[in-house]
Amino acid sequence: MADDEAIFTFLGTGTSTGVPMAGCDCRVCRSPDEVDKRHRSSAVVSHDGKNVVIDTGPEFRVQAIRAGLDNVSAVLITHDHADHLHGLDDIRAYSLFKNTEVPVWASAATLETVRQRFGYIWNAPQVGGGLPAITLHEANQPFRAGGMEFTPVPILHGTLPILGYRVGDLAYLTDVSSIPDSSFPLIDNVETLIVSAVRIDNHPTHMSIPEAIALHQRLRPRRTLLTHLTHSLTHRELSERLPSGMAPAYDGLRVRIRLT
Repeated sequence: MADDEAIFTFLGTGTSTGVPMAGCDCRVCRSPDEVDKRHRSSAVVSHDGKNVVIDTGPEFRVQAIRAGLDNVSAVLITHDHADHLHGLDDIRAYSLFKNTEVPVWASAATLETVRQRFGYIWNAPQVGGGLPAITLHEANQPFRAGGMEFTPVPILHGTLPILGYRVGDLAYLTDVSSIPDSSFPLIDNVETLIVSAVRIDNHPTHMSIPEAIALHQRLRPRRTLLTHLTHSLTHRELSERLPSGMAPAYDGLRVRIRLT
């Protein structure tokens, strides 16, 4: 891999319940096809032996083991919903074995939630308690992590302001329902657009598949990959509905990024 390249790996591409969904007996949840099995949405960007994780959902430990992550240089959080945040404690394995603090980047509002939900990290622990060693950083302008530059992209998840992230020629916009006009310049000229699209019908807090197609046609990236997928369609069925240049992502998919 060239010095100006990185690898983006989808650790999970499912919606907040994952697929298969607990207690569900639908045909998608029963699908034997491995690409229809979707962990909660998460990703990792790897460059020069360093890994930057985007979102730590409840399955983060399993995802990290499956992906063979031997280090985490930083964590980027898009927002504070459980399916994107509640695996943060599993960062302690990386801070322990590397004997270092792991920086966590997020919006000011999300950082406040982290302090509340994971307050035990900073409070006096009970004897024998293992704690992740993390430092909190507000992502309010471009910053460097793992030797790469990331640009936070303000987007909306229903009425909730959240963050997407751009790194090189790739933009990752999960849980997005709309993009403010002021954010479009931040994703101009991307080659790879990753966007959530939960179903065919409209959704109050996520883009629908037709809305994702319209965004692809507006931005005209080389490829658009869909994530945060529900159990409404199989991978094959969704693939057949998408125009050229678009495809559903799947857990374990790797994408090459040009950093400069």
